[in-house]
Amino acid sequence: MTPYSILDLSPIPQGSTARHALNNSLGLAQHAERLGYRRYWLAEHHNMIGNASSATAVVISHVASGTSHIRLGSGGVMLPNHSPLVIAEQFGTLACLYPDRIDLGLGRAPGTDPMTARALRRDLQESNEGFPQDVLELQAYLSREGDQLPVKAVPGTGTEVPIWILGSSLYGAQLAAHFGLPYAFASHFAPADLFDALAVYRQTFKPSKQLAKPYAMVLVNVVAAATDHEARYLFTSVQQHFVRMRRNTRGQLPPPIDKIDEFWSEAERQFASQMLACSVVGGPDTVRAGLAQILGQTHADELMFAGQIFDHQARLDSFAIAANAMNQIDHLSPVVSEPI
Repeated sequence: MTPYSILDLSPIPQGSTARHALNNSLGLAQHAERLGYRRYWLAEHHNMIGNASSATAVVISHVASGTSHIRLGSGGVMLPNHSPLVIAEQFGTLACLYPDRIDLGLGRAPGTDPMTARALRRDLQESNEGFPQDVLELQAYLSREGDQLPVKAVPGTGTEVPIWILGSSLYGAQLAAHFGLPYAFASHFAPADLFDALAVYRQTFKPSKQLAKPYAMVLVNVVAAATDHEARYLFTSVQQHFVRMRRNTRGQLPPPIDKIDEFWSEAERQFASQMLACSVVGGPDTVRAGLAQILGQTHADELMFAGQIFDHQARLDSFAIAANAMNQIDHLSPVVSEPI
């Protein structure tokens, strides 16, 4: 069966608090563990008042302390925002506290706006150009050979935390293939290059100590409910969120609305539809058919679901429906690599 996982942005619903969002994240992770999800990742964002996961390693530890076996990780850490040594120490510490449960997904984007990137002491051009070298440096710190380096990650050395490359373009696919690392494509908000990136990754992959053959994970927005109508209603929260990004009026996750066409212009509708094209929204039958179609089109080794839903119980229900759908379509899934 194709593994299925969750990406959590730790959304802060309108009128709520970061503390409430972080507690919701823990509750969702516990729910996911019971439902058979493979992994639960949290994303690094900065200066976004609608997301509570900026201190990603801290939130991972919070979630790990309340779960027992589901894999936890970053989706991702925006490595150019940080020293590779600091990330090695953070995730090495997590690996010591929660053995064989920690993943380290790495992204090249800032995860924020240019002004906030400067507040992070980040030089955009230099950081982007140094990303491949930073990945290699981080690998070295976490490797068993890391104890021979003049500077050591303590904790971290020898933990060999699995590293993933995250991306939404051909660059990330090429890098993941060159380093022989698993690859996660961010089609939940940037689906345009999905198929080209998967092809490049698989065709140019070089085996490594970490991974013998390509392993590709595809990210999908999933909003599921008892009926198609109810799911489309819940989905208006994330549709509004993307439109507000375009308007530069970001805020906390808004409640769903009945008449989305009265909220956006035609140009905004087209923008949101393009960004959210890789989404499965509907009742159980619709979700099952949609996920089966994505598996058939992408031959993904794993699917990861994003699902920003205003009401926490509705969010829990949505991920339960998605898990049930995956269990029902396992006979349609492609032959996959060994789970990692």
